[in-house]
Amino acid sequence: MESLRRTLDGRAVLIAGLVAGTVFLLALLLLLPALEEVQGTLVLRYIGSLLLGPDSLTQTDATGLIVGVVVHYALSVLFTLIIAIVVHRWGLLVGVIGGAILGLAFYLFNLYTLTAVFEWFFAINSTPLLISHVLFGAVAGGVYELFDHYDAGLSTTSTDSFSAATRPGAGS
Repeated sequence: MESLRRTLDGRAVLIAGLVAGTVFLLALLLLLPALEEVQGTLVLRYIGSLLLGPDSLTQTDATGLIVGVVVHYALSVLFTLIIAIVVHRWGLLVGVIGGAILGLAFYLFNLYTLTAVFEWFFAINSTPLLISHVLFGAVAGGVYELFDHYDAGLSTTSTDSFSAATRPGAGS
């Protein structure tokens, strides 16, 4: 665990979590009204209801939306940390594909496990929510790998070592 903490890039996790969280929200804000004829902000009220309870879903003030945004981004960074731990040092392609698979896993966990505690969450189960989770994971994994400064050092060092060892006259 100590070696992971020393090589996991916290800055990259934060950036990837915020970017992926924003992509998730934008996808839902666009897809929910188009495919389900539901306001996109409803998801923020549902996320806010994790802290405020189900009664907050019927309130019309901005409290549920604000709490939803804060909780959403906190969870986005947490889920991105999990994705980063899994895809760490595997490269961009694995970051995107592995992140998408983990996004699907988060969707399944969120909608089929957490609904045992938060029963009202099952009502928002939809295709746009599935797509948004997969998109979130792909973006989180990809952006993490793009900003992970430990990976940049690995590729430069290994390339330089390889080219130095294979140059004519090297080692003679």
